Amino acid sequence: MKKYQYLYPAIFIKDEEGKYQVFFPDLDIYTDGNNLSEAYLYAQGLLKAYFAYAEKYEVDYNKPTKLEKLLSKCKANELVMYVETVVEVEG
Repeated sequence: MKKYQYLYPAIFIKDEEGKYQVFFPDLDIYTDGNNLSEAYLYAQGLLKAYFAYAEKYEVDYNKPTKLEKLLSKCKANELVMYVETVVEVEG
């Protein structure tokens, strides 16, 4: 069993109701959550599923953007942070 660690920046966007939308700009994938903790947890699960698929089927993917680049474009209702996950693949 091989383990792969991934660390990608995500943009957490807080809406008027206090819920969060999460966007991984390098991977063009989205999720959301009722609060920041839930949104982060769902983002972590999404990242894990994405890379489990990518590793299993040898899909190419973009390298992570530097956090500083995304922070400079951040709006008042946006939070940028890294999301980390570990994927185990047979082989």
